[in-house]
Amino acid sequence: MFKIKDLTVKNFMSVGNSTQAVNFNRQDLTLVLGENLDLGGDDSGARNGTGKTTILNALSYALYGEALTKIRKDNLINKTNTKNMLVTLDFEVDGNEYRVERGRKPNLFKFYVNAQEQEMTDESQGDSRQTQLEVERLLRMSHEMFKHVVALNTYTEPFLSLRANDQRALIEQLLGITILSDKADNLKDLQKLTKDAVTEEEFRIKAVGDANERIEQQIDNLRKRQRLWYAQHDESMEKFTKGIEQLSKIDIDNELVIHNKLDKWNEKEKTYNEAERWVASAWNDTQKQQDLIDRIDKEIALLKEHKCHSCGQDIHDEKQDALLKSKEKNKKTANDAIIANSQKEEEHTKVMSKHRNIGDKPETFYPSRDDAIEHKNNLANLETQLANKEAEQDPYAEQIQEMETAGIEKIDYDNLNELVNIKEHQEFLMKLLTNKDSFIRKRIIDQNLSFLNSRLNVYLDKIGLPHQVKFLNDLSVEITELGRDLDFDNLSRGERNRLILSMSWSFRDVWESLYHPINLLFIDELVDSGMDSSGVENALGILKKMSRESNRSVWLVSHKDELAGRVNNTLHVVKENGFTSYNTDVDIV
Repeated sequence: MFKIKDLTVKNFMSVGNSTQAVNFNRQDLTLVLGENLDLGGDDSGARNGTGKTTILNALSYALYGEALTKIRKDNLINKTNTKNMLVTLDFEVDGNEYRVERGRKPNLFKFYVNAQEQEMTDESQGDSRQTQLEVERLLRMSHEMFKHVVALNTYTEPFLSLRANDQRALIEQLLGITILSDKADNLKDLQKLTKDAVTEEEFRIKAVGDANERIEQQIDNLRKRQRLWYAQHDESMEKFTKGIEQLSKIDIDNELVIHNKLDKWNEKEKTYNEAERWVASAWNDTQKQQDLIDRIDKEIALLKEHKCHSCGQDIHDEKQDALLKSKEKNKKTANDAIIANSQKEEEHTKVMSKHRNIGDKPETFYPSRDDAIEHKNNLANLETQLANKEAEQDPYAEQIQEMETAGIEKIDYDNLNELVNIKEHQEFLMKLLTNKDSFIRKRIIDQNLSFLNSRLNVYLDKIGLPHQVKFLNDLSVEITELGRDLDFDNLSRGERNRLILSMSWSFRDVWESLYHPINLLFIDELVDSGMDSSGVENALGILKKMSRESNRSVWLVSHKDELAGRVNNTLHVVKENGFTSYNTDVDIV
């Protein structure tokens, strides 16, 4: 239940610096009468301009930040004091206590929940949009609906005088269709979030896909390099293997052994040849020495005959002796040479005998040992290179495996599919909420419109209006009398007021059935205007029953003094010295 408890005002319109209060926390019908002492008071019947409607404007300003009628906010400030305007409203919703304090010059807007002041955000000229939305969320009605359900005023344009679109907007709010619109608005926000989430997820998946594609391209490049590496590796292995096979056809160790034998054979052959050369040389030299000895012997023979061996002439004894001695010496030298040659010949002959049978010359593949050693070194190098090549590991396998396992991210479409399903579901719900042909919308209209028409007929009957008034399925209003279609302006002023009151009360019943009861009801001068005595009597009866059976606080603002005898409670609004005061039992804090 929405229970408005009490209202205090200060420097608001005709209320001055002395704070005035009104207690709404009661269940009865209260007549609000004015007395303008500045215009003579009761004696002169001065009832206008006392500040009765000020109560409604203050109530409206406290809840919505604007007056009930079209008054600029700065004009709500008392013109005499021109500052420190303050309106305070205490109310209760579903067991929680709330207070609104709103003022101007200085600008002020405070909101309390269970005596705890709420933090203000988005402050602008003493107002907070978020806090204001919170207050209206608690009340659950727009300002326009408030003027037709809670605070009826003669200056408020009647529902049936509104433009068709405005009527439709108000009746849609009343029937709960606005709830669908509110839900649709909320759903739009959710749809935007969902669409953004879908877009974000699509971008994420695309980013993952692009990243995976780039990684796969890198993997492909690595695989190409890997294949090239294996090709080169296999080519090298084949090359080394073939080289080893080719070199292994020759038993290089045996080849080296044969070369060792060949070296020994060559050494022996060399020794034999050298000995043979020495023997031949010694023999030749011996022959020369023997020839020399023979020649010397001939010369000696001639010398002994005193004949010169060169010219044949006779030589004397002294010369003969000298020549003989010389020749004997030469002969001895030659004999010594022959003896030496004989010794050398014998010595080298023994060497020749020792090396005469050296066997066949060993046959080798390579002409030299160096070639054979180079062959062996080449074979060893090839075997080392082959072993190293066999020991080489694929330099790309680990990179490829790591990129495949850690680099490539698996694309999971579950979240996207779920978001798409949510998006489609939200689109379906949006059609249900916004399409005028939606069965939900039709069901709400049919159900609540039927209740509205039934309550309207009850009030029209009780207030004594003979016309038939009915809301149609297209939310238009049909007014008939004895089968004749009428417009609202066809009705007299009293008939219009009867219809305005009946429609307001039926609106209120529908509203309370959908949302929550509201304890307060104001009727400002509608009973005064053009209503005959039966109409006034019927209206008072309805209002009394409302206060009694529905525990409402009903306030009837009027200029008719005669109504004072028809009600148990009267609030006198007195205007004196330019300021308004209320005789009330509310304690002013």
